[in-house]
Amino acid sequence: MTALQALMTIGLCVFGTMLTRFLPFILFPENRETPKYIRELGRVLPYAVIGLLIVYCLKDVNFLGGSHGIPELIAVVFIVIVHTWKKNVLLSIAGGTLLYMVLVQYIFIG
Repeated sequence: MTALQALMTIGLCVFGTMLTRFLPFILFPENRETPKYIRELGRVLPYAVIGLLIVYCLKDVNFLGGSHGIPELIAVVFIVIVHTWKKNVLLSIAGGTLLYMVLVQYIFIG
């Protein structure tokens, strides 16, 4: 990659980042009411993203072989309990990940 190509690539990345950061403020200024469909998306998309992540994380679990998905199930239940109890996303994710890794590395060796 030449210096000109590198400079153009960096410039396009900066432009794309700035566009995605500033566009919402340009399209929905503070003095106008936010459209109803945007407010509705803001209400439902976080739950949809979490559902998508759950499906993605559990898509390759083999319930018929190996540990039968037991470590995954234990980790998911742990995450739900910790999040319901502490209401801390970072604690829920980090604790669930740590528990899952301990389970698959030391307990459910297969």
